[in-house]
Amino acid sequence: MPASQGSENNSGRGNMEGRRGSRRMLVQALYQYQISAHSEAELIEQFKSLSDFKRINRKHFKTLLAESLADLDALDAAISDWADRPVEQLDPVERAVLWMGLTEMKQHADVPPRVVINEAVELAKIFGSQDGYRYVNAVLDKAAAHYRAEQ
Repeated sequence: MPASQGSENNSGRGNMEGRRGSRRMLVQALYQYQISAHSEAELIEQFKSLSDFKRINRKHFKTLLAESLADLDALDAAISDWADRPVEQLDPVERAVLWMGLTEMKQHADVPPRVVINEAVELAKIFGSQDGYRYVNAVLDKAAAHYRAEQ
């Protein structure tokens, strides 16, 4: 099925298509979670109403959202291990990007570490502070060495 028809597992390469689109939307959902503390179900319902939701890899979005929200304490602990400041002092966008990247790094061995890092860095450039992408890159490089040393 063409990506324009919005299959559950589309793999389009466009800005809001496939996994790239699901990562972008996931960062927005994780940011919103920090601001509003909406439940996973509420976040999914809100994002389902967006027209771009039909173009993304919805299965990927829902899986990463569930995995991230279920593992927030462990994700924050990992960030604390590799960061130079307390997690509470992180910009919410960079924290959301790191949650996404760490979740994918830890739980999706099918995605190469370079892909995880590159996608996260690009999202940090789009949504984060001026040099936030450098911070995201440094933390995820350490995570890759820890979780994916063999790759």
